Amino acid sequence: MDLLKMKEGLSSLSEAERLELLKELEQLSVHSVKVPKSQDSRRFLLDNKLGCCAHCSHPKYVKFGIDKGSQRYKCKSCKRSFTEYTGTWMAGLQRKDKIDNYLALMLEETSLDNIKEALSINKKTAFDWRHKILASLSENDKDDFTGITESDETFFLNSEKGRPLTHRGPRKRGGGSKTRGISKDQVAVIVTQDRKSILDLTVATMGRLKKIDIENAIGGRIKPNQTILCSDAHVSYKGFAIDNDIEHHALKAIIKQRVKNRVYHIQHVNSTHNRLKKWIDNTFWGVSTKYLQQYLNWYRIKENLKHRNDKLNAFINKVSEDIKAYQKYQNIGLKYEKLISTQF
Repeated sequence: MDLLKMKEGLSSLSEAERLELLKELEQLSVHSVKVPKSQDSRRFLLDNKLGCCAHCSHPKYVKFGIDKGSQRYKCKSCKRSFTEYTGTWMAGLQRKDKIDNYLALMLEETSLDNIKEALSINKKTAFDWRHKILASLSENDKDDFTGITESDETFFLNSEKGRPLTHRGPRKRGGGSKTRGISKDQVAVIVTQDRKSILDLTVATMGRLKKIDIENAIGGRIKPNQTILCSDAHVSYKGFAIDNDIEHHALKAIIKQRVKNRVYHIQHVNSTHNRLKKWIDNTFWGVSTKYLQQYLNWYRIKENLKHRNDKLNAFINKVSEDIKAYQKYQNIGLKYEKLISTQF
């Protein structure tokens, strides 16, 4: 039917018939919109009772209508309503139609400038989305360590990349600290992994590592009679192992001890140190200390997904799970201030 005949047919309809047709066309338009995979992933969890209330985490909730194309739910406990986006990194985003394409580009480690051009969004938006997504990865896949578990610290030079400097002059990329050895200019990152590839990377403190830093990073994930801890001879690891009743094997670098009893070593962790630093330096040209933990989260998930054939779908599912992601994103600045306060 051509357009002229359609117009003639519409003009012959009564007002009631036109209103009915208009409603049907609106419904057809809503159902024809392509739902982003991220939204679909959230809806699947919530519709199949695999999620919880975004406000009080209660597992009992019911569907509660539609809000601007988003499925609403109502909690049976706190009686508050929420959508599939509430609390997630997608909360409040204006361009949700670009989410899946953004995630695909991020998984390919595309630069922010290229993402900006590809999706026609502001570079600040691209930057904010990256860190909202990374905030949703902080609590994923945090299983206990079992068997032989290696742990060792590595150091990154404190960086204020992207911020105006008022208290010191700019430092050349790749430059070093003015203080020799381990100083408050360096950020200590604890890297821990077992032989089953459970990996944890935690920004611990500024300067030298202390026993409490190890406890805060991995204390809740190492159990007596389940874990054998391998580390260097740092006294803090020894104290941590004694306090937690953990079998501990220390490698003494001073006598160039690399392997103990042919099985205890920290070579896997040292290899992770090297690959992590190359990734951060070569891909991002260094990152700000404020966001360092975010990039460590990214690297951990990248390592977990590297052998999967469905990387994108797995990545989308992971970043869609955390209902505290938006809150964690808002607290990045507070965590940074707390870390910097350990300098004093």
